[in-house]
Amino acid sequence: MADIHPSAVIAEGAQLGADCIIGPFCVIGPDVVLGARVHLKSHVVIDGDTHIGDDTVVFSFAVIGEIPQDLKFDGEKTRLRIGARNRIREHVTMNIGTANGGGETRVGDDGLFMAGCHIAHDAQVGNRVIVVNSSAVAGHCIIEDDVIIGGLCGVHQHVRIGQGAIIGAVTMVTKDVVPHGLVQAPRGVLDGLNLVGLKRKGVDRGDITALRAAFQMLKDGEGTFQDRANRLSDESDSAYVQQMVAFILGDTDRNFLTPG
Repeated sequence: MADIHPSAVIAEGAQLGADCIIGPFCVIGPDVVLGARVHLKSHVVIDGDTHIGDDTVVFSFAVIGEIPQDLKFDGEKTRLRIGARNRIREHVTMNIGTANGGGETRVGDDGLFMAGCHIAHDAQVGNRVIVVNSSAVAGHCIIEDDVIIGGLCGVHQHVRIGQGAIIGAVTMVTKDVVPHGLVQAPRGVLDGLNLVGLKRKGVDRGDITALRAAFQMLKDGEGTFQDRANRLSDESDSAYVQQMVAFILGDTDRNFLTPG
């Protein structure tokens, strides 16, 4: 039932869902699974053990599911899983995982991946994430739901970016970013909260006030950053503050961007 252009090359074994549209000069590998109504515009390459969810659109010259850009990769069987309703624009690259990184790169639902951005091996990207033009998410990163990464950004490997955070354009992020944080400047400074995002999401005014108070304590309170987070756990009953505390106290291979 798929609409396949005569110039497309589809390997034996590939599985195409109902009502897919495969445009001119696309190349699809043998282990690829496309959900219903996936649309490949033209000159798209999908390879590797790659599954793409329903209603996703992939634009021209994107390369999805190729091997990792990791010299340690030795051809092991790994995979890429992409959710539903994503928009993957021109020249985007997303790689399969590595054995040492868990074997799977994962992208959630309803994302927008603008032209020329890169999602590296073993990254875990949540739902409703926006990665703007020419930004790169390195290997093993965790990008939680509702994150926006501005244009020309670089996110260092193993970095976590918490839910609802926003990264300003032309920023290098080398440390973890707390949920709902606002990061900007060339070397990445935690410069406040993503208040615009919180308001657009309809977060209760009381929770926003609690988050602002929590941010102020993290900035100016006594003791280490972890000490301040522990005190917040006892002093605030806001679910948003508790989410921030849990993120700070969670396992990580990185330090945190702390309030400047």
